[in-house]
Amino acid sequence: MLHLAGAGKGRYHPAFRYSVLSLLLLASGNVLSETSSSVLEIIEVKGVNFNASQTDYEQLLRSKGADFSAAGGVSALPLLNGMMGNRIKVLIDGNDIGAACANEMNPPLSYISANQIHDVAVFAGVSPVSMGGDNIAGVISVSSINPTFTDSDTLSHQRSYLGSHYQSNGDVLKLIAGTELSSKNISLKYDGAYSDANSYRDGNDEEVPDTLYRAQNHQLVGAWKNGAEQLAVKLSHQYIPFQGFANQYMDMTENQSVGATLQYQRPLAEGNLLARLNWQSIEHEMGFFTEEKPGTMPMLTDSDDYSYQLHWQTALSDTTSLIIGQEFYQFTLNDIWPAVPGSMMMGPNDYININDGKRQRLAIFAELNQQLSAKLTLNYGLRLEHVTTNTGEVQAYSNMMMGMMAADALAAQAFNQQQRKQRDTLTDISVSASYQLDDSQQVQFGLAQKNRAPNLYERYSWGQGQMAISMIGWFGDGNGYIGDINLKPETARTLSIAYLYNSDNALLQIRPFYTRVSDFIDVDIAGSFNSGANLRHRLQFVNLDATLYGIEASGQWLLASDARLGQWQLQAEAKVNRGTRDNSNEPLYQQRPFNTSVQLQHQLGKLQTALKWQWQDGKSRLDSRRLENPTASYALLDLNSQWQHNQLTLNFGISNLLDKDYELPLGGVNIAEYRQDNSNGFSQLKGAGRSLNAGIRYSF
Repeated sequence: MLHLAGAGKGRYHPAFRYSVLSLLLLASGNVLSETSSSVLEIIEVKGVNFNASQTDYEQLLRSKGADFSAAGGVSALPLLNGMMGNRIKVLIDGNDIGAACANEMNPPLSYISANQIHDVAVFAGVSPVSMGGDNIAGVISVSSINPTFTDSDTLSHQRSYLGSHYQSNGDVLKLIAGTELSSKNISLKYDGAYSDANSYRDGNDEEVPDTLYRAQNHQLVGAWKNGAEQLAVKLSHQYIPFQGFANQYMDMTENQSVGATLQYQRPLAEGNLLARLNWQSIEHEMGFFTEEKPGTMPMLTDSDDYSYQLHWQTALSDTTSLIIGQEFYQFTLNDIWPAVPGSMMMGPNDYININDGKRQRLAIFAELNQQLSAKLTLNYGLRLEHVTTNTGEVQAYSNMMMGMMAADALAAQAFNQQQRKQRDTLTDISVSASYQLDDSQQVQFGLAQKNRAPNLYERYSWGQGQMAISMIGWFGDGNGYIGDINLKPETARTLSIAYLYNSDNALLQIRPFYTRVSDFIDVDIAGSFNSGANLRHRLQFVNLDATLYGIEASGQWLLASDARLGQWQLQAEAKVNRGTRDNSNEPLYQQRPFNTSVQLQHQLGKLQTALKWQWQDGKSRLDSRRLENPTASYALLDLNSQWQHNQLTLNFGISNLLDKDYELPLGGVNIAEYRQDNSNGFSQLKGAGRSLNAGIRYSF
């Protein structure tokens, strides 16, 4: 679904109240002039202000057009325009958190809970250069720093909240809490969340093993204000004692993170300044913790992210504004698999997968926003980045040059003799235009060249043995992956067109896109191995060319509005995308087939109710290299209601009302189930069956 800020004349559509502020804050640090505000409304953006009582960011982002590839309960990987993982730049208050795991079990969105988020904007394909680089699929930009101030000189309590949410399927319990104190010059705010879940059950009431998890996130924001000058400090902490990954060979046995953000804003003589400093430290452990997928193999990963952003915005004229910026990002990583005493395969040495890995990005950009006429606005910019990656020497479990240990011993020796330092220069160009046809219709055009340099695991995963390569990969397919130091950056050229119709009683949005990617990082088959009695592939990361295209459409209609019967609205959306390799016309991995949904909403007084029907087409376009499974079509029915009275909000719902048994088209294979019984091969991961859900939130 494409959300357009400032489209039409703001007619009444409650579910489509867009947050122009969301985009403006992110683009120019909360201090844009009135002129630049009107110009920036042209940008193609999916953005929303949402209620902090929500406990599921994944559900919120799905409603804004993002898909998710199944992973752990709090670690799903987002997809935009048919691309996933690092191809999407996820920024949290400007912080770019690197993948501190060979399976990407701790993606950036896992470090923030929904109640901590103030604004989020999702840019698919064509994004302004000021919103971030090093991506080809789009940008998800999250803002959680939102201090509020009063007119009083005395620091006093402003608001607090407590909330909980329960899902019967999996016994999922989520708790949230927050409080805020503020005065004329000082603001203090805390938001925390805790979640705990057992493994859920499918539509046949059979357990989907290894889908249990427990997690908590805490965030404290302190801010000082003096006139238009503002300084904010955010401290964050995350702790995940365990999280199951049914579609991976390993599980998360602990993930601890601490982070700090310093954000400064002030007006200058000729413009406005935004400066940020970010730091994030992660200690990550993989292994096995549950009888649902037992084993012994510790893996330890430590990482640090450091970054800063300097953005300056100024009005060049009454109709033109300029944003220029300079940014720096550094990600350091150590990935070590400790030896297991008494093991013939995992010892006597520690396996050093990545030794002092480093990825540095230095970027500058300039972006112009122009109001050429009352109907036509433009946004265009240029971004240059220099990316450097490097790592130290590595070590296999054993230096023996014979038997099963020889492959990794020889690979480590060859890797250590190579030139490992790589430098890439990325040039991003983005142009978007918006034209108001009349009071009800708007068209948008976007054209962009975006680039992404390989991540550390794509370049430096050097192992060749079956066990070593099986530990690499965030695709949930059960195959093994081998890196390539000489991979080139991906370059995507995207064309996006959007049409928006907005009247008193209806809203319609249509967005087709087309993307050609040069040096797309995909895989070639380098061999095979047997996992139990079933074949899996050894896959080598390679560059090739690919094409992706698709269309999204959504609409909303006000059916009736009556004082006695309430307001009735109908929402519908449909989406389809395709991805192919240019050299063979074969499908790319995890391309979600055609899907659609229809939702009937009703509001009467303080009670809101929604009945949603979702239909997913079967998946038959498959990636043979990754041995991707077909999936059948299915339909789901969900019922949700909410009642609000003063400070109290109650929620009730039934998801998968008809208890449909279905396979997730983006779920990957169920390795946990395979390890319990391999007679059915690597079956597709199933979705959750019926669940009764209830929530409560009280504000005071």
